[in-house]
Amino acid sequence: MATIFTRIIDGDLPGRFVWRDERCAAFLTIEPLAPGHTLVVPREEVPHWIDLDAGLATHLMLVAQAIGRAQQVAFSPSRVGILVIGEEVPHTHLHLVPFDRLEQMDIANADRDADPAALDAAADRLRTALRDAGHPEVDASLNG
Repeated sequence: MATIFTRIIDGDLPGRFVWRDERCAAFLTIEPLAPGHTLVVPREEVPHWIDLDAGLATHLMLVAQAIGRAQQVAFSPSRVGILVIGEEVPHTHLHLVPFDRLEQMDIANADRDADPAALDAAADRLRTALRDAGHPEVDASLNG
């Protein structure tokens, strides 16, 4: 059975995409730790990040860096943190969290009732920053 992330990537479930390429996709989480909290997910269902092949792991990190730089521009946080936990969904994913305070990196502090309009606005800001940085993986087809 496909994971929830595969179902989002395949379009079976909605997602606020900010990046798509042949190896991965990135979309905003519906339970953000901060505005712009993004998940970078390989298309391949690899349950544990330690089992990623080196090429895919490298690709995910390069995409994460590009998105992290765009998060810096779009949200002006003190830092952009990265979490690789994998307990909640058995499909490798990187959490990219723009933050100003360390407690914003605690999954227990996720907004479980995030405003859909705020999520849409954050996705738009992030897509704009990625486009402005010249990333072809972000185009007009990436919308909510």
